Amino acid sequence: MRAARLIRMALLIQSSPGLTAAALARELDVSERTVIRDAQALQEAGIPVRSERGRTGGYSLAPGYRTRLTTLHPTEAETLFLSGLPSALRDLGLSDAAATARLKLTATLLPSVRAAAEASVRRFHLDAPAWFREPSAPELLPELARAVWSDRTVELSYARPGRDGSPPSAVSRVVEPYGLVLKAGTWYVVARLRGGDRDGDGAGDGRDGGWRTYRVDRVTALAPAPGVQEPFVRDAAFALAAHWEARSHDFARALLRTTVTVRLTAWGLRRLPAVVDGAAVEDALASASAPDAAGLVTLDLPAESEEVAFDQLAGLGADAEVLAPASLRARFRERAHALAALYRPEPKGAEGVKKAEEAEGAAGAEGQR
Repeated sequence: MRAARLIRMALLIQSSPGLTAAALARELDVSERTVIRDAQALQEAGIPVRSERGRTGGYSLAPGYRTRLTTLHPTEAETLFLSGLPSALRDLGLSDAAATARLKLTATLLPSVRAAAEASVRRFHLDAPAWFREPSAPELLPELARAVWSDRTVELSYARPGRDGSPPSAVSRVVEPYGLVLKAGTWYVVARLRGGDRDGDGAGDGRDGGWRTYRVDRVTALAPAPGVQEPFVRDAAFALAAHWEARSHDFARALLRTTVTVRLTAWGLRRLPAVVDGAAVEDALASASAPDAAGLVTLDLPAESEEVAFDQLAGLGADAEVLAPASLRARFRERAHALAALYRPEPKGAEGVKKAEEAEGAAGAEGQR
């Protein structure tokens, strides 16, 4: 493990001269004291690592020195070839470029390493979208990706979901798009608001630096920001993966704008995680009552909207009874009446109807005696 860390450290110093002990400690997930010891170990191994103090100091290599640690190990080559996501590259319009890059990389590898890389491609394939949904790239995704690559400030129009079943509302935002994230087959753009927050949308608020997360398939229009010609200056401390990990849970909760009170059977409670998103299930179970005499449990279920709640809970059938809001309960009542009418007993023939009426009459006469 230490040998691999030393190699990573040497390559980090070579690619980014001036990294401080604190920055290297964050990258390598170790303490600053470990970084200092590793720097000494590299020097003892003949790698001229230099350390300068002061505000502009940090670690660097001697001028003109280049490490020879760039030869790929077969396992590293396997990992590199597995890191591509075909559907994501296709959505971004980069499939051809990725194929060309793989060919160039393959041509530079030693035969043994090349065989290991090609074997990994034959044995593993990553298919990101969930089952039973047709993957489709948002129309504006390639253009938005170009804005991300070029650090271009854009004005986007966005269909913000309504509350409690109300229709989406159109909003316009001027943003600095920092990165794109593919989550369970859905693309999101992480951006920083430019010009302040006018009416809350996306995830987060003005107190967190104006960061917002938007679903790309809800972006309806995209254009260069008016009056902004130069690329925006990126926050050097921003790390997309770390930001997403820290904010994705909050973002999922921010989408839950409606609360539905539901009474569930024991089977319905067990099935709830299969039809409702994880963050909503977590909050709902925390609010669940103790089972009543009939074994029924009442809980408050967060949902994105009444429309979404209806689609989710309909899968539980008679094992879920909506108690509130009244509008959603009425909608389930209408669905139940429609289903009852659709599945009413088959009409009997004329003779069958007559016999049934005679039987009913005889039973009535017997009862009067």
